[in-house]
Amino acid sequence: MKDEVRSTKNEIRWNRGAGGPQVQAQLDYTCRSWFFFLLLRLSYFVLVLHTCFAVSDLDAYDYDLPRNLIAQEPLANRADARLLVVDRSGSTLAHSHVRDLPQILRPGDLLVLNDTRVVPARLIGRRTATGGHWEGLFLQVDEQGLWRLLARSRGKMPCGETITLVDPVWKDDIRLRLVERLEGGIWVMNAESGEPALAILDRLGRVPLPPYIRHGEMMPADRERYQTVFARQPGAVAAPTAGLHFTPELLRRLQEAGIEICYVTLHVGLDTFRPVTVDRLADHKMHREWGQIDAAAVERIAACRGHGGRIVAVGTTSVRVLESAAADGPLKPWSGWTNLFIRPPYAFRAVDAVLTNFHLPRTTLLVLVRTFGGDDLVHRAYEEAIRQEYRFYSYGDAMLIQ
Repeated sequence: MKDEVRSTKNEIRWNRGAGGPQVQAQLDYTCRSWFFFLLLRLSYFVLVLHTCFAVSDLDAYDYDLPRNLIAQEPLANRADARLLVVDRSGSTLAHSHVRDLPQILRPGDLLVLNDTRVVPARLIGRRTATGGHWEGLFLQVDEQGLWRLLARSRGKMPCGETITLVDPVWKDDIRLRLVERLEGGIWVMNAESGEPALAILDRLGRVPLPPYIRHGEMMPADRERYQTVFARQPGAVAAPTAGLHFTPELLRRLQEAGIEICYVTLHVGLDTFRPVTVDRLADHKMHREWGQIDAAAVERIAACRGHGGRIVAVGTTSVRVLESAAADGPLKPWSGWTNLFIRPPYAFRAVDAVLTNFHLPRTTLLVLVRTFGGDDLVHRAYEEAIRQEYRFYSYGDAMLIQ
């Protein structure tokens, strides 16, 4: 560029007085061209730097998992699941089993279990008019008795058309009429039957397994195995998976060891396992789930704290109930919807230890666990679990962070 400008200046010097304006215009054009060229190169360089070094909050919650470590079946004995014990005070990891909890926990500790019951919410049918395949996931019944489902069908289905549901042996049963479509794939439908929704689901529904278990296809045994032994409040469309490890015998042994038990409810929703898709955790819109804790449970928790015992939440769902009920101060009876998103720098108010399964990457569940256990320690625990070939996700093994 310097040579070009120098040559242009020479032309001006030798042609002074003749053609001056044309030469000056040529010089201006040359300088402007180089200026815009350099500006374009600089903009490109800044874009490359941004692409290379821009970091999403979620990158810290990502990890690679060999597919063979995703548990496809539950163990024959629930309590035989492996247990990675994570000690926050000493930053140590120890290998054990869930059946050893009576020896790991302390007398006077209190286990808080989620007693929600998974409903067989997955429905299969066909469009009555065309025979096209249809699938839906029951979410709730509204105040008018209309069903809300997450649904899809082959071809666009107009309002007023009906779906004929089929039972597990593919025999035609009742019809659902489409009333309205809402955002997010939600269908509002009217069941052309006088039966309660839960009765219809018990007869026609399938267990809504997550897609990483046999592509979501249930087997008859899943009706019992994808359910905790203490489930009693129907309403969840996914299991509180940390509770799946407990057997009646283990619960009895825990109580004999001086470890108390109480129950809360959180109806686990479909969105609980979905990955976060925004770059900043602060921008994530947390899903809502309905929960409750009664006065008796609050009293037992207060008594446990009073004599120096620890509150051990079984599962992230129990954590969310306890922390929602303590959001405005001391723990109190509570029921309602919660969209509490526990993320750094959250300060826990009601939980001293957490028993939890290993969670999918880039999910709010993993964010909660890392917030409670500490980034470095939980990251190291996941690496150790993968190295030792623990079983992951819903039918997998567990970790105790204390």
